[in-house]
Amino acid sequence: MLNPEIHKPIIEKCKQGDRRAQFELFKLYNKAMYNTCCRMMNHHEDAQDMLQDSFSDAFRKLDSFVYNSTFGAWLKRIVVNHCINELKRKKLDLKYCEDFPAQHDEDEKPVELSVEKVKKAMLQLPEGSRVIFSLYLLEGYDHGEIAQILGVTESNSKSQYMRAKRRVYEILKEEIYEEL
Repeated sequence: MLNPEIHKPIIEKCKQGDRRAQFELFKLYNKAMYNTCCRMMNHHEDAQDMLQDSFSDAFRKLDSFVYNSTFGAWLKRIVVNHCINELKRKKLDLKYCEDFPAQHDEDEKPVELSVEKVKKAMLQLPEGSRVIFSLYLLEGYDHGEIAQILGVTESNSKSQYMRAKRRVYEILKEEIYEEL
């Protein structure tokens, strides 16, 4: 487990308003948080806006950070909440995956997975399913947390994750057959 006091000297300088320390902290976390924003927002410009808003909010609220968790975990929660709030603000009707018929061929080739292929396939998911898939698989939230964040039931989160997972598999499988 990571030490919650990692980067404490920099964080304490940030709490005192030190701009150089803020830039240093930004450099430490911006890439990981930008990637989270990209997965959530599915659009680079929106992701950049969410990143900037999240860091601004984090620096304003920094006095409330008390080292109960790592700064990265605390910041990630802010980032995810900003992204979810923006999706809700845009009144995007979070569309979810429909049930896909289970197809299992005995002679099917196994689907070769890579992180990049999965991320690319994720982009084809409906908004709501993509968000749940990303929060669970890539961000490490459990279904109870996802349900609370999105205002859905835990069973809805689980079923949408499974449907999204199945759909990603189907997309990857289609891609393989197109390559043949």
